[in-house]
Amino acid sequence: MSPTLPGQLAGPLGRTLAFVGLSGLSGLVAALVMGLPMARQEEGFTPAYIAASILRGTTPDEVSEVDAHVVHYGAGVVAGVLYAAAYAALTAVVPPLLSAGSVMVLPHALATIAVVGFVYVFFAHFVLPKAGKRVYEERSTAVRGQWLRSSFVFGVTLVVVLPLLTAGL
Repeated sequence: MSPTLPGQLAGPLGRTLAFVGLSGLSGLVAALVMGLPMARQEEGFTPAYIAASILRGTTPDEVSEVDAHVVHYGAGVVAGVLYAAAYAALTAVVPPLLSAGSVMVLPHALATIAVVGFVYVFFAHFVLPKAGKRVYEERSTAVRGQWLRSSFVFGVTLVVVLPLLTAGL
């Protein structure tokens, strides 16, 4: 099912806003799917707890499961919106060789790689070190490795879901 934009939203601005919103929704879906491997890994949800602890000004041990999930899914939405910005920038400079629905394949792949890389690097090298000495020194390698695998799942999900949700724009 492809979205139909009513009245004034049918113009270029409306399509852009719809694309940004659907990109955010795609990021949420990707975060939900990413949660599956995260739940199976020993340190899988540690990134969400660390990020929530930084936002709340507490330690990761003091963060509730709800807060960790809210931050995780919120980050997925933000990553989806970042994807929309990266995709828009790339479509301006990358030639349109092949499309999947309304999405140009090469800018889509490059934007996904850029967002997943940014999210991984941002967490692994800026957020994780702020987690506190114990978490950073004792578990950082395991957390980074598991976060890398989970980030890959996020990217693969985004590659598949986004063209499906934005078909027809």
